[in-house]
Amino acid sequence: MALSQFIQVFQSTCAAGHFLKCTLSKPTSAAPEGLRNLYLRPVQLKAGPRLAFTYRYTTRDEVKNFTQEEAAQQLRQLLGPVFLNAELFSTETDASFALDKKGNATFLPKKPAHTAPPDLSHNREKHRLLDPAAPWLQPLGITSKKGEVLPTAQDKWKQINKFLEIIDSLLRAHPLPPGAHIADMGSGKGYLTFALYDFLSGHLGLSVQVTGIELRQHLVDFCNQTANTAGFTGLHFVAADINHYQPERLDLLIALHACDTATDLALAKGIRSQAGIVVVAPCCHKQIRRDMETHNELAPILRHGILEERQAEIVTDGIRALLLEANGYKTSVFEFVSTEHTAKNVMITAVQQPRAAEARRQEALNKVAALKTGFGIREHYLESLL
Repeated sequence: MALSQFIQVFQSTCAAGHFLKCTLSKPTSAAPEGLRNLYLRPVQLKAGPRLAFTYRYTTRDEVKNFTQEEAAQQLRQLLGPVFLNAELFSTETDASFALDKKGNATFLPKKPAHTAPPDLSHNREKHRLLDPAAPWLQPLGITSKKGEVLPTAQDKWKQINKFLEIIDSLLRAHPLPPGAHIADMGSGKGYLTFALYDFLSGHLGLSVQVTGIELRQHLVDFCNQTANTAGFTGLHFVAADINHYQPERLDLLIALHACDTATDLALAKGIRSQAGIVVVAPCCHKQIRRDMETHNELAPILRHGILEERQAEIVTDGIRALLLEANGYKTSVFEFVSTEHTAKNVMITAVQQPRAAEARRQEALNKVAALKTGFGIREHYLESLL
């Protein structure tokens, strides 16, 4: 009965042109190996309107197009045997289907969360992992009430989507464990925290607990209220200093634009907690520049303040990457987004390696020691924390 009701809503919203998307999640043991979820959206092809089914595997995506009748038949075959949950969104009504371990099925109609019409383009200008019609974007000042990205928020919108692309890539190589605990240290107004939770829970269908850590109580209150309004039960914010936050478990740590040594505090928390994935975007590199007295061949050019400042940033983040490697992580340092959108554009990602060789650890520490000698650095703050 519940499945028939869900299929009926799917067919009626498709026929009326109101259907936006549908996500199937919680794969069963009968699902093909590596299949995590299934994403449906309407497209307009030369052959006529179709439903695009994107099968999201751990390392790849597969897309198949079906007519409305074929799509409904696919849903009947998939819901229950292959996927236990489904969330449907349309401009007319939303609906959910769930099947518990005892085989009890439930159907729940909801008020529509989106009002913008569906995008029927087959090849979109840019694939986005975040729907601009997500209701939490409007109170955060990213979109209008119509679900359109505001002109003043275009840079922030690009930054959010780039961040999700990076997270998606990391998770394909290093999937999160069941019931993962995630911390965003220095969450601020929560743009990326909300986006991360929406992506993990809504797009990937994962059951996660995400905590935003922020010193400013008024931002914590605002974010908690917004999370409650959005129905994000696994997302909450706490007013705390990064140094005082003591998580019992940490599977993914993010710290984006944590100022100066706050980045090092976050990295130390992630390393001590043995977080599987660490993602930081440092800013305000002051500690190393204050101490740096270059004794190598770069000394003649670093007498220019702007060049010394840039070199201090490179050395700071380079040593951070090496210290992560010395503690069993495989690291990457790259441009987060173009400087056209933000000057704070360096990102460090680190994925834990189960068996980091002692020789590799010592090699990384030797490189840190050589850099400190060459640039006259007494100590990197992350060193002292570890």
